[in-house]
Order: sequence, then structure tokens, then C-alpha cells
Amino acid sequence: MFFIKIMLSGLLLFNAGLAFSQSGRHQDVIKQLQLPPGFRISIFADDVPNARSLALGDNGTVFVGTLDQGYVYAVQDTNRDGIADKRYVIDRDLNMPNGVAYKNGALYVAEVNRIIRYDNISQHLDNPPRPVTIYNKLPSDKHHGWKYLRFGPDNKLYTAVGAPCNICNPPKEIYASLGRLNPDGTGAEIIARGIRNTVGFDWEPVSKALYFTDNGRDYMGDDMPPEEINKWTVKGQHFGFPYCHGGDIPDPEFAGDRECQEFTPPVWKIKAHMAALGMRFYKGKQFPAAYKNQLFVAEHGSWNRTKPQGYRVALIKFSRGKPVLEQPFVSGWLTKADKVLGRPVDVLEMPDGSLLISDDKLGVIYRVTYKK
Repeated sequence: MFFIKIMLSGLLLFNAGLAFSQSGRHQDVIKQLQLPPGFRISIFADDVPNARSLALGDNGTVFVGTLDQGYVYAVQDTNRDGIADKRYVIDRDLNMPNGVAYKNGALYVAEVNRIIRYDNISQHLDNPPRPVTIYNKLPSDKHHGWKYLRFGPDNKLYTAVGAPCNICNPPKEIYASLGRLNPDGTGAEIIARGIRNTVGFDWEPVSKALYFTDNGRDYMGDDMPPEEINKWTVKGQHFGFPYCHGGDIPDPEFAGDRECQEFTPPVWKIKAHMAALGMRFYKGKQFPAAYKNQLFVAEHGSWNRTKPQGYRVALIKFSRGKPVLEQPFVSGWLTKADKVLGRPVDVLEMPDGSLLISDDKLGVIYRVTYKK
């Protein structure tokens, strides 16, 4: 049951006074999901429509961005039973607020054309302040316009601007780029180019190197080009778009006289059209030691492949600082009959070492735990 409260700002707040129900409507999906032995998946929050990117705030608060739905949520598990029992609407009617990040008591949200900040948000979940715009010079194109947002080890705010097309030579250098800025919005700079559309990145815990997903272009067939996991190491790197894909596939329309050797190749290739989005290196202690510093990637799933694929969370294993193997970690959202039950978007490690997974199709957040 939800209690409705109208704030002076005109914001409509939904605050769940009872635990989200796990009985009934999504348990049929849970039963279809497969995980390695010892792992269990359950519903953490089951009423978060269009749930996309996740960010961890104070005291276990989870902030949730959305896409077309235009809301930003916060959910809490106040009694620590593994099920969220409170939900707040932080804001609504935003422009594809996909990206969320949290730092020093403030929530940062990336809309299509700007980044905004909600100060002292943890103390005002039930009465959120009006946001402060810290940066408003992002393009307004909605094609690949939704943004991912994370704070790096250098305390800078990282985001990316996708290409405004399936395949094109973007008209401005801001497109198809990875960038960063200071928390107050100053010092914005482009650090890498040639990135078609990344909606997920994280820093490897040991080396602190930045890795990011990149979705390949469409209409080159069911199996080309591959999706990419890239590693950024130095300012000015170019990762190939629109001239080269996967490190060794010249684009049939735009390659011209450009050679793939000119560009930084991916460190790992994922099957075409899997739509790899959010990713996290696991740093917790709940999972077995073999999962320490390994990479979880949400593969949202294909939209125009003859036979669908993806719709899973993959584990990419690293050895000596390099990815060496990819295998399913959570699968079953795509049935044998090619029915799509859900679409994972982002992953988030919680303080207790459990792993949250957002699903924008079902509007839920799952929780993965481990017990021998």
C-alpha cells in the first residue's frame, strides 16, 4: 500500500509504508532464472517502473534512474530483510534521467542535455530539494542521448555522449565521446572518442583502470559487429567509431582509407546485439573468492536480431589484469521459445556483498545472494 503526500514544491511522492510484496506477480519469472550453485535470486523491489541505472547512497539507500518514464526513485530496505520496504519519488517529468551517481550527500542525475544535483538528499527523501543544474552543455539529441553517470577514483564525474545515429560521422566532437568534469560542473573535458554508445563503466579495483561497454552498430547482419568491452588508459584515445568495429572490422560505409590499426581495439568482444549496458567489478566478500575483482555485465538483449540473444547477466573473468572468459551468471529472461521475460540493465554491489540487478521491462530490482 502506498501513501500519497503532496509536497509544497508540487512533487508527488509515493512512500511505501509496507514491504514490497514478493508473492505473486513476479515469482513466475524468478522461477525461470538460472544461477551457479549456491546463489539465490529474489525480488528486492517490485514497483520501480522502467528501472535503469543504480547508485548507492548512505545507509543502503538505492537511487534508480529511468528512461522514458522520466522518474528518479529511491528505495530502502530499512529492516534489512533483503526486501525494500520504502520507495520515494525524488523527481518526475525529467528528460530521460538514466544516469544517477551519489557523492558527499548529493545525488547527481544525468538527463539528455544536462546534469543536475540534489543536495543533502539523504535527509530529504520525503521532501526532495529542487535540483541545481551543474552542467547544461550536453547535446539534446534523444538518439543514444541517455547518459550513464559515475564518480571515478579521482573524484571526477564521468559520463558519455552517444552517437546521434546508428552509423554516421558525428557533426561535433562531443558526440561518441567519453568525458569527465568536476562535481561542481567545472573543468569539463573529453577524454576519449570513437565510442558509439556506452551506458556502463567501472574501474578495475586493483589497477584502477577504467573499463566501459560499447554497443555495436546495427544492420551489418545477425552476428556483426561484436559489442565491446574497452579499457581507457590515456586521454585522447580513439576507439574506432564510425570507421572500425571490434578492432578489426572496417565499416562498409565509413571506413574509407582509415585502417583499424589506427584505433584502440577492445580488450573483450561480446556477441553482436547483446546490448551490454551496466557493469561492475565485484569487490565484496559474500560471494566465493573466485568472484573477487571479476566483472559482472548486464546484457540487455537484442532488439532486431533474427533469433534474439542476450537477456542475461554475464560474468567476465579476469586473470592477471586481462579478461579471459565470459560465461552466464544469471540467465533465463529469454526462454527457449524466445519469449522475453525481463531485460537486465545495471548491476550494483551492496554493502553486505549482495548484488542488485535492475530490469526496465518488469520494473523491478533483483537481489542476488550467496550461501554455501
